[in-house]
Amino acid sequence: MSDGSVTQKVSTEGADMLTLAGVNDGNLVELSRLCGVRVALRGDAMSITGPSELVSRAVEIGRRMVDRARQRTELSPDDVLRLSEDDGGDPNGNGMADGRIALPGMRKLIQAKTTGQAEYLAKIGENDIVVGIGPAGTGKTFLAMAAAVDALVKKRVKRIILARPAVEAGESLGFLPGDMQAKVDPYLRPLYDALDEMMPQERVQKALETRVIEIAPLAFMRGRTLSDAFVILDEAQNATTMQMKMFLTRLGVNSQIVITGDKTQIDLPKREESGLMQVERILPGIEGIAFHYFTDVDVVRHRLVRDIIKAYVEDGN
Repeated sequence: MSDGSVTQKVSTEGADMLTLAGVNDGNLVELSRLCGVRVALRGDAMSITGPSELVSRAVEIGRRMVDRARQRTELSPDDVLRLSEDDGGDPNGNGMADGRIALPGMRKLIQAKTTGQAEYLAKIGENDIVVGIGPAGTGKTFLAMAAAVDALVKKRVKRIILARPAVEAGESLGFLPGDMQAKVDPYLRPLYDALDEMMPQERVQKALETRVIEIAPLAFMRGRTLSDAFVILDEAQNATTMQMKMFLTRLGVNSQIVITGDKTQIDLPKREESGLMQVERILPGIEGIAFHYFTDVDVVRHRLVRDIIKAYVEDGN
């Protein structure tokens, strides 16, 4: 070619072509935008054309995309962007193979989308207590819940307990309508929503009725011993120091705890009273307890969420 362009092909044999291309070829368009190359699907190959050094990078990302499409794993333009940033991974996209959870009855494979998420899942598999700290949209709670459901299905635990502090952000619970359950449900709704993505709805309902899965405000944990359970404390930045101590000392035989929180979103009257901030100071170094820190790179919501988080960090908030 007179313009010095080269063309390389990536085999797409065995890949789901709709997954690979994306809606309106959005994944191919994103790969083209990221690398400055022309991308097309022809027969059983992805054809990539452009300057040699740009094509080499695009081929590496293209192979990762094909690997995801072969596994029927969800693939969006935002996922393509993340694959392009995972330079430390396997060029064939297999570097996060251990960060996959297949839940029975669900068609979608739950998979770590960033190296940080894969490390987080690995720590959950290796420790009794894991503290996941980072901004919104990084999958802290979602992945913890997937690990919990996986442990329940494989009978490593007998029940799942999901807890959240019910912080009165400007409104008193006493003035909200309904009984106590109705008053706290708005705080717990995100946990119900995430659970619906992990299990068929009828199984979720049965598990809630039989208390195999329990979703409750953190205050309801007092006085209990949590044995044979996978316990998740979400929004832990809004737990007081006393609540956090109470929660951690509930740990019983054959139980596991995952604590998730975002230090930039503390709603308590005094920041220093946050139990999450305290455990970050006093618990590192204890065997069996692991801390994992997410960054804006791990944000798996819309790419604008990551840019918004970066803007707030740069502004000092």
